Amino acid sequence: MARKPKKGGQGTPATVALENAAVAFTVHAYEHDPGAASYGGEAAEALGVAAERVYKTLVADVDGVLTVGVVPVAGQLDLKALAAAVGGKRAAMADPAAAERSSGYVRGGISPLGQRRPLRTVVDDSALAHPTVYVSAGRRGLEVELAPADLVTLTGASTAPIGR
Repeated sequence: MARKPKKGGQGTPATVALENAAVAFTVHAYEHDPGAASYGGEAAEALGVAAERVYKTLVADVDGVLTVGVVPVAGQLDLKALAAAVGGKRAAMADPAAAERSSGYVRGGISPLGQRRPLRTVVDDSALAHPTVYVSAGRRGLEVELAPADLVTLTGASTAPIGR
């Protein structure tokens, strides 16, 4: 895998974080359709990748603390499981504006990597079954492919069955 984005001008805080960590990754760009029903589904289809390997980054509020859940785009985030994974009691999806302010990314382009304010993160344990996974590179129409172990390490994440 390459360490640098394929085309100039694609650098994002996520790709900079990957470059600084010197881990193997590949950037994949596609033409984002503003009318797409699902950002993650659009990415999987546009890149010709099984939806089970493309992960979405969702920000939830667990007992008043913003928390990131990274789950396959083919499924949903189980909020109860996310709360349990971090020792919390209640979880709800975070206000989109709060998620954007905290991460520094726009909705549909939130990456678990290179966030403005790193949040506690849980990656669905299904990611570990794949040699590489795709997550947002920090912009709609831009995905980064990397080893799930590198994703977990670089985000300081734990893994748990948080998808359904």
